[in-house]
Amino acid sequence: MNKPYCIILLLLISFSTYSQNSKGDADFLDSLLQEMTLLEKIGQLNLSGGAAGIPVIGKGDAREDYIRQGLIGCSGGIKSQRIAVNESRLGIPLIAGRDIIHGHTTIFPIPLASACSWNLPLIEKSARIAAIESTVSGTCWNYSPMVDISRDPRWGRIAECAGEDPWYGAQIAKAMVRGYQGDDLSASNTMMACMKHFALYGASEAGRDYNTVDMSRVSMFNEYMLPYKAAVDAGVGSVMTSFNLVEGIPATGNSWLMNDLLRDRWNFDGFVVTDYTAINEMIHHGIGDLTMVVKKALKAGVDMDMVGEGYMKEIPKLLEKNQVTIDQVNIACRRILEAKQKLGLFNDPFKYFQPELAKKVVLCQAHLDASLELAQQSIVLLKNQNEILPLKKRGTIGVIGPLAFTKSDLLGMWCAHNETDHLKTIYTAIKEAAAGKAKVLGAEGTLFTTDEYLLNRNKEEKDHINIDTQQLEKMKKEALQVADKSDVILAVMGESRDWSGEAASRADISLPECQQDLLKDLLALNKPVVLVLANGRPLALKWENDNVDAIVEAWHGGTRAAEALADVLFGEVNPSAKLTVSFPVSVGQIPVYYNQKRTGRPYDETYKFTSKYLDIPNEPLFPFGYGLSYTRFEYGTIQIDKKNVIPGELLTVSVELKNTGDVDGVEVVQLYINDPVAEISRPVKELKNFQKVNLKAGESKVLHFVITTDDLKYYHSDLSYDYDFGKFNIYVGGNSRDVQEISFELKGR
Repeated sequence: MNKPYCIILLLLISFSTYSQNSKGDADFLDSLLQEMTLLEKIGQLNLSGGAAGIPVIGKGDAREDYIRQGLIGCSGGIKSQRIAVNESRLGIPLIAGRDIIHGHTTIFPIPLASACSWNLPLIEKSARIAAIESTVSGTCWNYSPMVDISRDPRWGRIAECAGEDPWYGAQIAKAMVRGYQGDDLSASNTMMACMKHFALYGASEAGRDYNTVDMSRVSMFNEYMLPYKAAVDAGVGSVMTSFNLVEGIPATGNSWLMNDLLRDRWNFDGFVVTDYTAINEMIHHGIGDLTMVVKKALKAGVDMDMVGEGYMKEIPKLLEKNQVTIDQVNIACRRILEAKQKLGLFNDPFKYFQPELAKKVVLCQAHLDASLELAQQSIVLLKNQNEILPLKKRGTIGVIGPLAFTKSDLLGMWCAHNETDHLKTIYTAIKEAAAGKAKVLGAEGTLFTTDEYLLNRNKEEKDHINIDTQQLEKMKKEALQVADKSDVILAVMGESRDWSGEAASRADISLPECQQDLLKDLLALNKPVVLVLANGRPLALKWENDNVDAIVEAWHGGTRAAEALADVLFGEVNPSAKLTVSFPVSVGQIPVYYNQKRTGRPYDETYKFTSKYLDIPNEPLFPFGYGLSYTRFEYGTIQIDKKNVIPGELLTVSVELKNTGDVDGVEVVQLYINDPVAEISRPVKELKNFQKVNLKAGESKVLHFVITTDDLKYYHSDLSYDYDFGKFNIYVGGNSRDVQEISFELKGR
């Protein structure tokens, strides 16, 4: 055999092994890393964008040329994937990421609303459906779930989270990760989840997005970290950094956060990606120039640079100066290659492009039905004076308000595909539901707001709405004429979808003045008024609660929002949702949340020098866990099977629940625990379990909750995770305020 032939044969054998036989093995990645040049390795750390001035080979679209050179590791679209696989030197496939926050094309209620369903299997199913629709449409990596805890409704991104409770947020984090990733990431209908925003993003000061966060580690671990850890424990494949500071250091450059906590303490083995240009933004935090912040991020264990291009530009220079090591680059590159390997991209780079299957599964009936079910179960009945609801399908119903005639706003923030042709307005859904039985009239009555900035936010100039006083007067006159002809009025009000979500903080979270004025004019007619809210955050509703007959919190409910609302209003579905975030009496209370700590001078109405406001109560208007039903539930006396417990022993809590009303209903029974004598001050109560119980009219059931000593643990001042001996209080009820109490002792052996 001659020498040239031998060399060719060996190369063919080597390529065959590299490209076919070992794509699921560690050896395959080792071989691939050895083949890669430095720029190709850094390219894997570069999410889309450009390549920071790296010379382009060839002509045409610069981004496509960067892909050909292996200088981009993450980008979407089948054309980009074809270039990466067929035209780059090593054919390394791209990973395609996207924000699929609450559905791909079949949109589910915003996450805050879905959380109010307290239906973990259905929430997991919504994530599973999002994965199915995304993965046939080219996306295999999802920048979700967002598991930040927030106690400030001014923060626009509260719409994306589960609310104020860390334990419940952790349950949802696990459900979402399971839904997206399934049991097999290499399957063509699962996608890699990306837990975000690590960490503490929901605690931004003043409720202003991207703002400073500062807290003790004890507060971090006991009040904010639990959902992040739950996502890691559930096997989440990737983590996204947050924009804020953590102990004075931006999260994206915080080695304690990413290396010590995430990887060493929690054993996270996936890859870390920045949020959009977060490395570059460390410069604005005052941490240094681009070279310094890139060094800080890479050393902190941040693997992928989203759009900022700092890694591409600065890492070669840092290597030359021995300020970072090639091992750090190799580790980051390998983590990203491992993610692609787990997704099966090396075996089939085009597995997530299935246009024919997409025609069958996207917006299929099963997915639409699931969206309807979750929307129905997310609607919270906040007030129902004189049982005005459910509505009777008779007489004339007036549907009035700007949210009654919009489609896209019902979808809420962060919709991957803003398709509205198949949607119904609330007015249309109510009219169809009452067809042949009741007359339904409608009028907008006013605009969303008369604030021109808010009204035209995110609109192109050609679509701007100009405030016309005469037109506004005409709209209100038409609405009052409709109301005058009606037997009952549905005032459908709230927020545009653009008023919540990212970069959408609001200082004033009451209804806009023009909507309030319309509501006052409707109430002046002395007819029954139901206030229906479609919004992305808790609102300050004291005046509304004092004056209207009923309040229904419908949120931004997704693709089937309108039909779901009609079902609840007419009693086809009995509302069962419970709030997962407190509604303030006034913005001046914020932050207000149920699991607060005690003060040394607790509220006392009879004594001046205690912790209270002079003008409003301390308590929220609607507390965590609150929500009404069209039926009534009666709780029996809470009981425990023993008064004294030793470590490792189980305690059973029992309570009888009876549906004493005339219709079937669902109650979310909540269990809270308090540690009254502890090493550090503990919350007045903390959610530890719940059961969602369906009872027919007149039916009763004894419920049992099992408490373990793990339920009593918390992070102490030295961050050890343990329990205290002594007394514990247990609370059971239908919300965090209205509960029964019983106590037990945890004793040493």
